[in-house]
Amino acid sequence: MSIAERMGFRGTAFLRGTAMHRRLLPALLCLALAACAGWQVEPVPAADACALPAAAAARGAAVLPGVAGAPEVATGYEPKTLVRTRSFMAVTNNPLSTKVACDILKEGGTAADAAVAAQMALNLVEPQSSGIGGGAFIMYYDAATGQVLAYDGRETAPAGADPNYLRWKSAADRTPPLPDAMRSGRSIGTPGVLRALEMLHAEQGRLPWPRLFAPAITMAEQGFPVPRRLAASIAEPAALARIRREPRMAAYFLDAAGQPLAAGALLRNPELAQTFRTLAGQGADAFYQGPLARAIVERIGEDGGGSVTPGVTTLDDLAGYRAKKRAPVCSDYRGYVVCGMPPPSSGGIAVAQTLGILENFDLAPLAPTALDRDGGKPTVAGVHLVAEAENLAYADRNRYVADTDFVPLPGGNWQALLDKDYLRRRAALIDPARAMPLPAPAGRFGALALAAPVTPEHGTTQVTLADRYGNVLSMTTTVEAALGSFHMVGGFLLNNQLTDFSAEPEQDGAPVANRVQAGKRPRSSMAPTLVFRRNADGTRGEFLLAAGSPGGATIIQYVLKTLVGLLDWNMDAQQAVSMIDFGGNNMATMVGGEHPHVDAGTPPGGQAGDADPLVRGLRQLGHKVNAAAQSSGLSAIVRVPAAAGGGLAGGADPRREGVVLGDVARP
Repeated sequence: MSIAERMGFRGTAFLRGTAMHRRLLPALLCLALAACAGWQVEPVPAADACALPAAAAARGAAVLPGVAGAPEVATGYEPKTLVRTRSFMAVTNNPLSTKVACDILKEGGTAADAAVAAQMALNLVEPQSSGIGGGAFIMYYDAATGQVLAYDGRETAPAGADPNYLRWKSAADRTPPLPDAMRSGRSIGTPGVLRALEMLHAEQGRLPWPRLFAPAITMAEQGFPVPRRLAASIAEPAALARIRREPRMAAYFLDAAGQPLAAGALLRNPELAQTFRTLAGQGADAFYQGPLARAIVERIGEDGGGSVTPGVTTLDDLAGYRAKKRAPVCSDYRGYVVCGMPPPSSGGIAVAQTLGILENFDLAPLAPTALDRDGGKPTVAGVHLVAEAENLAYADRNRYVADTDFVPLPGGNWQALLDKDYLRRRAALIDPARAMPLPAPAGRFGALALAAPVTPEHGTTQVTLADRYGNVLSMTTTVEAALGSFHMVGGFLLNNQLTDFSAEPEQDGAPVANRVQAGKRPRSSMAPTLVFRRNADGTRGEFLLAAGSPGGATIIQYVLKTLVGLLDWNMDAQQAVSMIDFGGNNMATMVGGEHPHVDAGTPPGGQAGDADPLVRGLRQLGHKVNAAAQSSGLSAIVRVPAAAGGGLAGGADPRREGVVLGDVARP
């Protein structure tokens, strides 16, 4: 057997692969012979580098009642402590995937390398949130060139989709898809995460592509303990009922007695291990054409004996998928440069708009009181201003933002929406002493008349990384709802991302910006964000911080409160991430009831949260407040100034089970 075959590369498919893989062949042979120490770039000898806390994966799951229709179950709040590292850092929403990413960084890999490895591991430990059957948005800072790059791996609608694709079965049969749009084949978009990671790695990677699959292959073959959030997700009653109707999922997620696997149970996925071996050896092409592509198309086209409306995805849809590198949305905020994802994500524009509105107010005196590691107690006035600014940003988002390859923004780009004079006029609509009536109106931009009603968006996960070379990544990656479309193939779940489109193609006689169109990418709220200092000459300066979160349409609010905490209220990374989740979405104001500083109980004759000073104060201003438990998955990495000791400081969300790892700074 050849070296390549012993490494998992069968036949000659690898040698016939892409140019990238042909370039990597010598390196792979070197690795196999243990003769290429050059791939180990400045290894970190410190024993504490990437050490996983003993209890990190052993916490119990406390499922809480959350927002109706929320992407994932809320599993409580466990306080976490700020982590300082010397030169590299990894944060994901699961300890095992964080360690995989950290080990790649320790080995000398870049943030791009670590992102590939982390995503493969997340496919195992967080299949309810993301995987190779979904999509991703990636913000990347290339320290060598100073470039800020945005990689779009969003799913696309198949060529056979029409504007009523999610609305009814066909023009002749105008009944809704079965069992519903989300769980039907109609919800499945052509997955994009692998193409995006392939592009990122080709441009920014140092380690060989196959090396990045090795940890996940080992996990899949040898097994791993079921994480508490995964256990809670498959035990959720509605999800469990659907799993029991899907033989592939039942065989994987249920025990011999037909019960959901408990947290800590050993879970193996040999089918996914084989899929990963194929992708490691043949590259992403093996996903988009060939046997795996045929299996995906066949799975999307299954009708469940008449109980499931099939999708119309074809082999041509997969073969034709392309990830895209787009210009990031960068804007000024109080001497900082904030860069986020452009459309088809609305996250970058909405974050920039909100900050541009808030710039007209002095937030510093409105900082939380009693500041502690949990972010203190936000003030009514501070939350009020942030929520009102977000309400206005969501109004514009809902009306105008969609896939700009199909629907232009006002003025042809996002500058009209981010114009300082325009945002000043929007800010003037805010009364510091009273909440505005909702829904707030969108801005007026001439003859452009596009309606885009709010559609429910669902779940994701977040990866935030910084490597020793100064590169930084923020990636939000998703299968949309918890457990995606409940269609399993090749050991992984397919997304239900197309339900992020509006099912109604028109509203009041006007076209909906986010309507279904063939080849179009559904609008997202994902908001991976990078922030830089502004130089005195007006140019973008050094990297300051990276942040992002899962959470469906609530992502924008989660990221905003974290940025305000860091940039306006001088919090550290953990305090800003841990702080009470709050914000406005142009329908209601959210205050996370899972937080230890929030009393979400219902007093006699009152509403949930009436006994809490923050909730009560907001209601007195006229806010409609939702105090349900939140399930954000925030992470933040902040560059520490040399005067303060240098290195990196990071925070992981106490609402999920993630951790911060790196070459830990010694006291």
